[in-house]
Amino acid sequence: MSYPNSRRADTAVVLFVWLLVLALPLSLYAGVPGSTSPINLDASGLALRGYDPVAYFETGKPTRGMAKISVSYGGARYFFATNTHRKSFLNDPTKYLPQFGGFCAVGTSFGEKVDVDPETGKIVNGKLYLNNGGNKSHRQIRFQPISAP
Repeated sequence: MSYPNSRRADTAVVLFVWLLVLALPLSLYAGVPGSTSPINLDASGLALRGYDPVAYFETGKPTRGMAKISVSYGGARYFFATNTHRKSFLNDPTKYLPQFGGFCAVGTSFGEKVDVDPETGKIVNGKLYLNNGGNKSHRQIRFQPISAP
């Protein structure tokens, strides 16, 4: 015996489960609810998801660092693409640290701690501001170095 509405119910359940599966990874990067940390870190204490903070300034583009070239500073661990970048950071760490502890600049302006996409952001007046690339309003904000006049 077949029930005409059972197939519709089964389809709705399958669709709901797929939506959960697809939405869960996005929600993991959307925000850091309840975070009391002043620095945006992953579970192992890594800042900037392993991107080199000096590279934004020196090469003009986001660059992944390497675990073998790292330093701990202010409760966070930073990776660097080169030993030269590591030395530059150690000489003046505050010059290279992202603003708002590495949380999204737009989210911070609304009082929220929002995770970032290290590929986004801007250097403004010698300061690095990162953003969350998942939000529609952030999609237009890609990394753009701004040089002094």
